[in-house]
Amino acid sequence: MSQACEHPAEHAPPAHSTGPTLVTLGCRLNAYESEVMRAHARAAGLEDCVIVNTCAVTAEAVRQATQTIRRLRRERPGARIIVTGCAAQIEPERFADMGEVDHVIGNAEKTKAETFLGLANFPIGDTARVQVNDIMSVREQASHMISGFGTRARAYVEVQNGCDHRCTFCIIPYGRGRSRSVPAGEAVAQVRRLVESGYTEVVLTGVDMTSYGHDLPGTPSLGRLVAQVLKHVPELPRLRLSSIDQVEADEHLLRVIAEEERLMPHLHLSLQAGDDMILKRMKRRHTRDDAVSFCAKARALRPDIVFGADIIAGFPTETEDMFVRSLDLVGECGLTYLHVFPFSPRKGTPAARMPQLAKAEIKARAARLRTRGDEAHAAYLATQIGARTRVLVERDGFARTPQFAEVRLALTGSAPGSLHDIRLTGVTADRQLTGVAL
Repeated sequence: MSQACEHPAEHAPPAHSTGPTLVTLGCRLNAYESEVMRAHARAAGLEDCVIVNTCAVTAEAVRQATQTIRRLRRERPGARIIVTGCAAQIEPERFADMGEVDHVIGNAEKTKAETFLGLANFPIGDTARVQVNDIMSVREQASHMISGFGTRARAYVEVQNGCDHRCTFCIIPYGRGRSRSVPAGEAVAQVRRLVESGYTEVVLTGVDMTSYGHDLPGTPSLGRLVAQVLKHVPELPRLRLSSIDQVEADEHLLRVIAEEERLMPHLHLSLQAGDDMILKRMKRRHTRDDAVSFCAKARALRPDIVFGADIIAGFPTETEDMFVRSLDLVGECGLTYLHVFPFSPRKGTPAARMPQLAKAEIKARAARLRTRGDEAHAAYLATQIGARTRVLVERDGFARTPQFAEVRLALTGSAPGSLHDIRLTGVTADRQLTGVAL
């Protein structure tokens, strides 16, 4: 479970958008792919359509997808509803059985222009209602060029897709397929194009980012890709990484963390648990000591770095002592941002067949983890008061620091995507920093 598999959340289309409506549930990679689909649907002339890009990271995410589809049908009775994404890839029959759905397309099909041309050229009843092929047969990852996300603040570039690991709790490999990387030259070209279009910050994203390059000639690594992007696009002010699996962080990645100021000092880690036995039962490839050691090493190389992490509460067989080790990991790793997942069994995964905890206990442990995360976040923000930093404006009066902390600015009229030097002055009740221009 990576940054590409984070808490499902609905992303509405930009307020000024016209034409196809995209409703994105889930991760940043889905958000990126939604923009690819928006361009394909518009080019195909599918103006009155709603595309629902689903998430499958938890059973709750799938339930949320079905509720969203039913609501959209009530709101748009005459629109063509197309369902895609990980939930559609894994459970196409579930969505094909919904009367509200006109088409179900798989993850491999959703980023192809010909898929949408096929839908546009035939009436609804004359084209295949379900187009979901074997995602495991996909061996190459194409680079999809997009012009933007309706804002100039930040753009995402997909450099990797799929996952070759089989964590016992995770269904995502069956929705995304095998690990596939975008060749470095194509990734660099897309970053350059986005910078030329006015973006000041680019985020590299993928399902299992640190497996980048294993399938390419010469087996380049994520660290080498980052170095190439920064070298060949010197005009890029800020580069950011989405989630990484810290056990795969090699010397090249550590070097760019230490030496490249344009690489933002914020890493989101796929930790999942703080107890070695639970990590083993999850089929993770790191130990607790590995996680603590990585954070200490990265902080020694880049003292201003902050860490976020995914942690699952209430994994099967987790005792109170095991859970406390996950709680303690927040402090030992110095985590600032926590994504807490109450364990939810996914049909077809080994963890679903393990002895389950009571739902009430899972919920209680998730609440305790979130409280610990909130405390760590608040403690970090308090240390920032009085500091000077350069922030990226996302919208009028709102920006983010290099460490991705939210800032309320006493600064109006600043264009999204602009950079400003500020002094941090305080923290609001909802845990946002405040700042004034220097």
